[in-house]
Amino acid sequence: MNLELRQLRYFVTVAEELHFGRAAARLHMTQPPLSQAIAALEELLGAPLFLRNRRTVELTPAGGALLPEARRMLQEAELLPGLVRRAAAGEVGRLSLAFITSADYSVLPPFLRRYSERYPDVHLSLREATSDLQVEELLRGRIDAGLLIPPLPDKALAELDYMKVLDEPLILCAPTGVKLPPGDTQVRLQDLPHLPLIIFPREVSPALHDAILSCFRTAGITPAIGQQAIQMQTIVSLVSAGMGLALVPQSVSNLMRPGVEYRALADQTPRIETGIAWRRDNTSPVLAGFLELLSLRTI
Repeated sequence: MNLELRQLRYFVTVAEELHFGRAAARLHMTQPPLSQAIAALEELLGAPLFLRNRRTVELTPAGGALLPEARRMLQEAELLPGLVRRAAAGEVGRLSLAFITSADYSVLPPFLRRYSERYPDVHLSLREATSDLQVEELLRGRIDAGLLIPPLPDKALAELDYMKVLDEPLILCAPTGVKLPPGDTQVRLQDLPHLPLIIFPREVSPALHDAILSCFRTAGITPAIGQQAIQMQTIVSLVSAGMGLALVPQSVSNLMRPGVEYRALADQTPRIETGIAWRRDNTSPVLAGFLELLSLRTI
């Protein structure tokens, strides 16, 4: 079957007019070619669509069943050029994004609000994942982009691109009640109570793990490693339970939890960078629009 939109348009016009002459006039054509086109459509579909006599034209049951579907198909066809243009501009489609926990307390919520306002017809698929898992998902083409902590591993450099989005200092996350300077005074690592350090495993986030330990080395301290956890919420929960203290990116202080106190550090600490990575061969207009808008708010 090779059904054409032109045939459906002819059929709908005749069905609305119930008169071949008036329908031909609306279509800016003569009546004989219109009658031939309807006859060809009936032959194609294998059923008569109209009952004709010298005075009246009526829809058959088959024609009545076809009419709403033909109108729907014509309406959808009219929308196609606009849909294609919007898809080419990145205004409709899907985007899958993974993110580290700290991004959920910093850049991600306000940016997603802006993005959804600009591109309301793009469906976002979001999930939390550690940086190492995001790289694997990107290399396998399972996600479009990932907000993660650099650097990218060597195996990914040939296939992934990266853009810096945010950098921030490390701060102290300590159990409420431990001996700290009063008020909002900055804390020196050397003045901290001797509590175990709760930290990310190095295999999950080597840059963050090494940055935290470098702070203690610079202060001449060898911390006792206590618990290790791969999620910021878990680390903060362990601190809240009195299992130890932690150094976390500043944005994590937006995660309010009873039994936890956040303080700035007087020590010089490395800046923790967060950025977005994506496959270099991903030509999605939706991804391009996402990256363009995100680049406007990078700091």
